[in-house]
Amino acid sequence: MFHRRSQIPKLQHTVLRELIDRFESVLAIVSRIKDGNVVVKDTRVKEFASASSSRYESSNKITLVEIEEDLLQIKDKLTKSPSSLSIISIVGPGGIGKTTLARSIHNDPLIQEYFHIRAWTTISCEYSLHKMLIDLLGSIGHFSVELGQESIDKLEEKLYQSLKGRRYLIVMDDIWYTEPWNDVRRFFPDDNNGSRLILTTRLLEVAEYADSSYIHHMRTLSLSGGWNLLSQKVFGETHCPPRLEEFGKEIAIKCGGHPLAIVVLGGLLSKVEKTPEFWQYVAENINLAITGSDYRFKEILSLSYKHLPQHLRACFLYMGAFPEGREIHVSHLIKLWVAEGFIKPVGDKSLEEVAKENLKDLFDRSLVLVSRLSSDGEIKTCRIHNLLRDMCIRKAREEDFLEIILTRYDWIMLLPYPRRINFQYRPLDYSKHVTNSSIRSLLHSVLGYTSDGLLPFTTNLRLLRVLEALLVTFDEFPVEIVEKLVNLKYLAFTGHERNIPPSISNLCNLQTLIVYGDLSPEHMFNLPSEIWELPQLRHIIFQRCILQFPSRADPDYVPLKNLQTLANVYNFRFTERVFRLMPNLKKLVVSYIYDSHTIWSPYHFSHFVHLLQLETLKCNFIAKSIYAPGQLLNFAYPERLKKLTLSGCTFPWENLTIVGSLPNLQVLKLKDDAFVGSVWETNEGEFLQLKYLLIASSSLEHWRTEETHFPRLRHLSLKSCSELVEIPFEIGNIQTLEIIELFECRGSVVDSAHQIKEEQQSYGNDDFRVLCS
Repeated sequence: MFHRRSQIPKLQHTVLRELIDRFESVLAIVSRIKDGNVVVKDTRVKEFASASSSRYESSNKITLVEIEEDLLQIKDKLTKSPSSLSIISIVGPGGIGKTTLARSIHNDPLIQEYFHIRAWTTISCEYSLHKMLIDLLGSIGHFSVELGQESIDKLEEKLYQSLKGRRYLIVMDDIWYTEPWNDVRRFFPDDNNGSRLILTTRLLEVAEYADSSYIHHMRTLSLSGGWNLLSQKVFGETHCPPRLEEFGKEIAIKCGGHPLAIVVLGGLLSKVEKTPEFWQYVAENINLAITGSDYRFKEILSLSYKHLPQHLRACFLYMGAFPEGREIHVSHLIKLWVAEGFIKPVGDKSLEEVAKENLKDLFDRSLVLVSRLSSDGEIKTCRIHNLLRDMCIRKAREEDFLEIILTRYDWIMLLPYPRRINFQYRPLDYSKHVTNSSIRSLLHSVLGYTSDGLLPFTTNLRLLRVLEALLVTFDEFPVEIVEKLVNLKYLAFTGHERNIPPSISNLCNLQTLIVYGDLSPEHMFNLPSEIWELPQLRHIIFQRCILQFPSRADPDYVPLKNLQTLANVYNFRFTERVFRLMPNLKKLVVSYIYDSHTIWSPYHFSHFVHLLQLETLKCNFIAKSIYAPGQLLNFAYPERLKKLTLSGCTFPWENLTIVGSLPNLQVLKLKDDAFVGSVWETNEGEFLQLKYLLIASSSLEHWRTEETHFPRLRHLSLKSCSELVEIPFEIGNIQTLEIIELFECRGSVVDSAHQIKEEQQSYGNDDFRVLCS
């Protein structure tokens, strides 16, 4: 029976919640006793992690204070004898930097060159064998939506076969008990080729149980190391003013040498006024050094939250909605923040631009951690330390902001109803008695279950604004949602039904629409012309879709003036009328399926140039047969383009001069004979801003260029370029070049890459990398 909010006092509800939590812990302990391993689950610990890049180099350096010796020791164990598969464990308490060390090793240039395959999975206390297998397969390039539907047996076989015969490095981060190791140890073949596994854990018995060949015990930072880390975080390369130094050193001492505590406090101190009064206040209000419990960070984290600006609090608390240990895609996060109403307009900036600034502020405060970067150096994915995530969840519960449903007991005791609910377990039965409640957002984070029971519950929530159900599969289109949930701003789901009904126009407040189906090329969604009647739409993302033209012909009609993303639309004709209907489009992903009878002129490729705000363009040409397409005439590009991906276009290489003249282009990806011919010769004044260049599946034989033609290139990637004879030696003279990545290229190409590396190292550039596979 479900009671109204007013019938259960908040204190009583809190007590009930704690009882349920304790009951769950007891069940967990009992299950471990049966296996002979008594380990209490604790979701509060996961190591501080940060990704290295040129843009975030200084941030990464300060997280690596005093671990250089540790790094060298473990690299030595990884690359030297024995040849048999061996296990290295990194052991230490939460917040001490185990994951930072493991990630630094995983991303080290020498390690990247030495191992054919590197994979990473975060285990944590919310352990799932299915998720772990998907993490590992995804790390080595096998991720797809279909993986979520495959059985564990099939995933196990696919992982084993992917590793067989290859020298690999697997990192299993944050192992809390022995069960995960028992479940996966048989998936790792031992081919006597120097393969390695790294485990990070708080528990020595886990490392010993895994029969580790080497156990590395993490140390806390020294007093001087702790103070140096705090000072660097707050002041960067400048010195701390003498009036603050005494209080700063006291703060560092009270942090007990724990990097996470120091960095989070440093993030706070870097953002507030640097006065002796405030630094003394911080020093007097933390007591970390005198406590050894798992709650030792509570005061520091609460202090950082207390001093967050109001506009950042909801953004930060929302980070608790994502499952423990999961990488969070920034583009996904920002769409949710905007739909939730957390982002307010600032001047002429778009809401998405303001959201990026908020995220950067959280990153600067070390409350959110960079995980991966995109090819242009922007943050692609981020993560949150589990200690910080637990604070998010605790604060969110106190404020009825968010509730995480991990077990059926969480759902039974979910009173009063919060604003947002995240289901992280497979729901057996949704309550049909919840109607018109305060729930505004439903987020589903369980991979691979169907919609049984979801619709009756969801459609009762008439005030719902966000329905994130991309991991939920609907056999039929959920018409009830579009007919009843008219307040939705964000809708994401997976479905088999291909026809989107005209009633989609009921969702007049919709900002983001994301729909995925299966991976077969035949699965194509049909969007009705009514989609043009949704004036608030900012993002339309389908796995594959056909978009009907608007029925209204009024020349002043601009229905999608807010649209920024149109992704995975097929055979779309960019007539002059169409591009005027979405003048602020920033990202376009479009594909064309053709045969020998295709005529290109009706598609008006020259009109791309009129998309004046477009920054990202991905254009794919897919042949039904072996016939080449007719000449693609009048293909034009807007000047604001920063990222361009072309596939299957079969342009002659000389046409690339037009692309090279784009003044803002930073990322260029050429795939599947985007350009054809045996010779590519670049010219002076081209590609002046280009940072990343990928050429994949190309018949190119000779590439002639000068270093001045790519003055800012950082990353060159050549994949399946089997005809290419060598990399121009002049490429090695580009001062900004950091990495050459090769896959399935001739030995002569590999040799030329290593010659370039030797030349770079002779100039003192020891960080230059060549990756071959």
